[in-house]
Amino acid sequence: MKKVFNLFDLTQKVNYKTEILAGLTVAMTMIPESLSFAILAGLPPLMGLYASFIAGLVTAIFGGRPGMISGGAGATVITLIALMNSHGLEYVLAAVALAGVIQVLIGLFKLGKFIRLVPHPVMFGFVNGLAIVIFMSQIKQFQTLINGEVAWLTGTPLLIMAGLAALTVLIVIFLPKLTKAVPSSLVAIIVVFALVYFFGIDTKTVKDIASVSGGFPPFHIPEIPISYETLKVIAPYSMVMAAVGLTEGLLTLNLVDEITQTKGDGNRECIAQGSSNLLNGFFFGMGGCPMIAQTLVNLSAGSRARLSGIIAAFTILIIVLFGAPVIEKVPMAALVGVMIMVAVGTFEWATLRIFNKVPKKDIFLVIIVAAITVILHNLALAVLVGVILSALFFAWESAKRIRARKYVDDEGTKHYEIYGPLFFASTTNFTEKFDILNDPNKIIIDFKESRVADMSAIEALNVVTSRYHKLGKTVYLRHLSPDCRRLLKNAEAIIDVNIIEDPTYNLVGSDT
Repeated sequence: MKKVFNLFDLTQKVNYKTEILAGLTVAMTMIPESLSFAILAGLPPLMGLYASFIAGLVTAIFGGRPGMISGGAGATVITLIALMNSHGLEYVLAAVALAGVIQVLIGLFKLGKFIRLVPHPVMFGFVNGLAIVIFMSQIKQFQTLINGEVAWLTGTPLLIMAGLAALTVLIVIFLPKLTKAVPSSLVAIIVVFALVYFFGIDTKTVKDIASVSGGFPPFHIPEIPISYETLKVIAPYSMVMAAVGLTEGLLTLNLVDEITQTKGDGNRECIAQGSSNLLNGFFFGMGGCPMIAQTLVNLSAGSRARLSGIIAAFTILIIVLFGAPVIEKVPMAALVGVMIMVAVGTFEWATLRIFNKVPKKDIFLVIIVAAITVILHNLALAVLVGVILSALFFAWESAKRIRARKYVDDEGTKHYEIYGPLFFASTTNFTEKFDILNDPNKIIIDFKESRVADMSAIEALNVVTSRYHKLGKTVYLRHLSPDCRRLLKNAEAIIDVNIIEDPTYNLVGSDT
């Protein structure tokens, strides 16, 4: 029994009051977002709530760390819009299930560690872009349908909506200065709800987005042909969805690690997220992943355990089954105010203060990743571009570090002592270090402070030694590391290294 409790992380000290209130707050903010993205993708609205219940419950219990909240997230469902438009709902469900399988396999093979390759500037850009997206999505709530067309609120409706949202923001800001006994976000929602309900204020509510009333998620096997052709249709969407979900999930996990000063398990999170999506595919859920906005709401409410996520998931299910008439009356202005404060809290304001204190390439990365996130709403692409640019910047800077100390000893031998890594980006600078025509007949290239890293480096060595050999000059390589010698040995069948064997250095061996 003790092992089971350890699995659920329930042996830690839990503040049940804080966890329950945090879970209720998270559920309130998750409902409109899940409904909105389901509608955006052309899916039945309840699929968003089913996804939030299934993903929220599974990852809260089995996920990579306490405090994280998963649900029907826009980041993943956006990847399925084209599939929904071209092949319909059944193919979407199959794609969600296959994405889950892919994520489970990534977790089982322990590939979640590759999130370590994401540099901090890329993380900052991702978070800042996401904060802007969250804020912009709240601005859209100030729109309404007039004669079937989308139009901005004006006049009294606009003033009411803005006033209630502003009241929510003020409560969220100032209540913690008076007391932290209850989450300020939940208090703000209740206060605004009470004002609207008891004073009969006419304003936009959750019901204006969609109905949240329904039954328990039904079991359903996707009705699609079982064939290779079907796999070719859904596999690309599944792989993109899996990549987007894991990228956002592991980045969120890293962010929570920093906030809470604890360490999560990325591979466990991959398996939990994949399992939840596999269930989503068979229980009419649109799929999901960790939601950074709701996670931050949860943490700001004081949650540090798994219980809040479980409470949030069951709250959504109870609302679907029984509580829809009440929840549908919650003013959207209250939820907008809460999410605006989440956007403000999500944004890394420190990036504005360090603009003139860090390398320009890091600032460029922050801006480009944030821009891709905002413009394309593609978090995986934004992070991928950021990582590639970071790698290119690093390669360029490393290429400029290669140096050569040159001198002629008493025996007339020319020495080249190489400093810095020799790899694809530094080969041009490396070959330019040698004065092949004017050098003596015996040359020693010393790699004690360098390293031959790849095939491009071997080819550069081949070019240099070949040029010396054509002039009848002898080249010796000194202090090559064992891995460098293996590279050269493996390359001999492909290129002619043209190194004359020497009893002291033993071809490409180091000094004795």
